[in-house]
Parts: sequence; structure tokens; C-alpha cells
Amino acid sequence: MPLQVLNQMGDRVAEMVAERFPEVEVVPVSPSAPPPGVRADVFFGGYGGWDTYLPWLEAAGVRWVQLSGTGADGVPAAVFDGRTITCARGASAGPISEFVLGAILAFAKRFPDIWLHEPPRHWNFPIPSMDVVEGRTVGIVGLGGIGVAIAQRASAFGMPVVALRRTNRPSPVAGVRVVQSLDELLAASDHIVLAAPATPRTKHLIDREAFAKMKSGAHLVNIARGSLVDQDALRDALDNGLVAMATLDTVDPEPLPAGHWMYAHPKVRLSAHVSWYTPEILGRTMELFVENLGRFIAGEPLHDVVDPVEGY
Repeated sequence: MPLQVLNQMGDRVAEMVAERFPEVEVVPVSPSAPPPGVRADVFFGGYGGWDTYLPWLEAAGVRWVQLSGTGADGVPAAVFDGRTITCARGASAGPISEFVLGAILAFAKRFPDIWLHEPPRHWNFPIPSMDVVEGRTVGIVGLGGIGVAIAQRASAFGMPVVALRRTNRPSPVAGVRVVQSLDELLAASDHIVLAAPATPRTKHLIDREAFAKMKSGAHLVNIARGSLVDQDALRDALDNGLVAMATLDTVDPEPLPAGHWMYAHPKVRLSAHVSWYTPEILGRTMELFVENLGRFIAGEPLHDVVDPVEGY
């Protein structure tokens, strides 16, 4: 029986697999119940409700799940049961890091506040005042693929970079100083970027105590998960001036309900978890899957295996 792949990610996946591995059969997954007798070793997808796809995994006897995204915090424990889970680590590192640098530049240059809609009182003198990014320190919490991409781009702007990572391995980016504690990072950073996975250990990592240890007027950027931030404590830190601005591409819950305070707060720049997007993102995730599929067929170790204990 040929190897079968359950596919949630559209027809282009079937085309790419057929080009590389014509012996592999790709079976599209639908929201309906799995048909009787369905068999497959592999599932590619994970976008949307696992309540829909878990019955397919169980009915088909899937042994390996390739996630279409990076985060595994929303994957139920039942999906990990007896299966290897891999993710698309690094696929969105480029666009997310560009988003972060855009947020830092917008904060420093006071975009969009300096755009004119009528003749200003003074020409050549910015109101509000602007800042520079060169020489300002970026603190990155999490130095995985996304954190590394942010560090590379920040360094190119002449920004000192400090980073906190779970292990004590040195930074893969020259010039980045790996610190030993969150307190040390917070005290040194003008811009604090959250790029760590959502796990029980990182829940509310940025809490009232953390806000009190930040530089006055710091800029917080969250492109990780909303659960990393105690949002009630964030509101107080914004209101009392401890934090000058929060650029939040991810919040808790998602989506935020209508009328939530973040929509209207003057010191919050909120976006709808879009920092990962590029027109090429689906192609990149498919390439990672096809590459891993080749390793699966050859019996080789898979790339980017998710640790079910650590959650990433």
C-alpha cells in the first residue's frame, strides 16, 4: 500500500508531493467525519479546530503530524499521544522580524502621529519629538529562529541586543549578549520583544513585578503569544507611565471581544496576529513539509520535532 498523507492545506500540497514523491498518495481532509477504512501515516495541517481533525488522525492511524505553523501551544495532548509532532519552525521568522523592526521604528519616529493633516504650528520641528534607534537596546525574550532573525536586523540598525534563552548556549548572532535572567534583560532594554513560546513556564512572564523592573518609558513588543503578558498589569503600567507603548500582535484571548480596553487605549498599537504574513508563507511551509516528508520516507530523523513536555 502506498504511503498516504492526510492534507488540510490545499491542492498545491498534492502537486508538490506528486512532483517529488509520485508514489505518495495525498488525501484531502474535510470537516466531515473520516470515511470508513481511511489509512494514512502522515497529517499536514493543524490550522483550525482539532476537534475536527483528531478523529481523522485516530481513524487513519497517523504516526506523524507536520504542523503548518510554528506554535504548538494549541495542540491537544491527544494529538501527541503515540505520534511525532513537527512544526514549521523558521518559516515566518523573516516577516515577523521585519514587523518587529517596523514597530520599533514607528515608536522611535512617532509614526503615524507626525503625519500632517493641516499646516503645523512649526515647520522643521517635530511635534511630538522623535527618537533614534541606533544605540537603543533591544531585549529579546526567546532566541529561537524568530529571535535570531530579530537580532540580526536590529544589529544592522546599530542597536545593541541582549537576549534571554532557556539554555545557556551562546548566541548564534555575533555581538548579541545572552543574559542570565529576565531581570537583567528588563533593566537593560529600551525595546522588549517577546519571542518565546507559550508554555506553563512562560504564562504571565511579564507581570507586575516585571513591569516594575523595566526602564521607565520602555516599549513592549509581543509577537509571541498573549499569555506571556499579564494584561491587567500591562494596563496599569501604561497608565502610570512605566511603559510608553505596547505593540501587540498577539493577545489573550484572540480575537479580543468588542469593547475591550486595548482597542481604544492611546498607548496600545494592536494588530490581529498578522506579523507572520507574507504572500510566500504557504509555499515556505509546504517546502518544509516536503523536505521532512523525504526524511520520513527515508527513515531519517525529522526536523523541528516538538517536545511534548516543553511544548515547542
